[in-house]
Amino acid sequence: MTSTRFAPIALFAYNRPDHLVRVVQALTHNPEAAASPLFVFSDAPKSESTANAVTEVRALAHRMRGFASVDVVEQPSNQGVARSITGGVAQLTAEFGRAIVLEDDLLPSPHFLRYMNDGLSAYADDERVISIHAYSYPVAGRLPDTFFLRGADCWGWATWKRGWDLFEADGRRLLRDLEQRNLLPEFDFGGTYPYSRMLRDAIEGRNDSWAIRWYASAFLQGKLTLYPGSSQVQNIGADGSGIHVGSTSRFQHAAWGADLDVGNIPVEESREARQAFAGYLAGLRPSMAARVLRGLRRLVTA
Repeated sequence: MTSTRFAPIALFAYNRPDHLVRVVQALTHNPEAAASPLFVFSDAPKSESTANAVTEVRALAHRMRGFASVDVVEQPSNQGVARSITGGVAQLTAEFGRAIVLEDDLLPSPHFLRYMNDGLSAYADDERVISIHAYSYPVAGRLPDTFFLRGADCWGWATWKRGWDLFEADGRRLLRDLEQRNLLPEFDFGGTYPYSRMLRDAIEGRNDSWAIRWYASAFLQGKLTLYPGSSQVQNIGADGSGIHVGSTSRFQHAAWGADLDVGNIPVEESREARQAFAGYLAGLRPSMAARVLRGLRRLVTA
């Protein structure tokens, strides 16, 4: 297993060169970037209409500087988001034991890498913790500086090999276990958000979401994810440019990216934060909830 001081960064890109440039520039503003290996996973085009943009993305990736090393993984055929991410995470966690995961529409703060690496170090040997997450919803009121929630998430995250080894790809098995253990209401944040419907859609082939299966895998194992009270990423993909998320400012933060200290909190789910998240999810308009259902968890329809 390869050892580095800072965790490798897996950056998944497709056909948005302008977004990719912004994300990489923001990453290089993190002091830890110069000592961090960067792996850019570039998916192949689905059709001729995206071929030129994919070629531009790959050319940009090969010119990237400011990291300990840059490796560009060019997929020879279109994998889709789910296969691309699950395969890339499996590759890096097997080689390095841990990985930080970003997509090309998640703009990191200058403190992003410090927060992620501190979290990976602080909880490396704590089996109760499955991952570190970078995004928090813009809830009403103030969240704790850092806190835990049951499950796992997908907008800027990190995990260890021991965490990713718990990923269950079989959606039917996950749903059966949730039903048998009467966990569906809790899984759906007290009925405020239809995560179980997303899982059923994945089973029926209406989506190919890796993230709903990651959440369910962690949730069923009773594992916890560390979240920041001040989001460490801003989603810049909800501008109408992406495949899976429409145009909305609902997920933007007026203030974000604070420098956070990690550790020295109880390793247990925060009731306060869970209630705040549930309140935010319940407040989504029906039309917005449908849009988020299609896109927030990176659903793939092709």
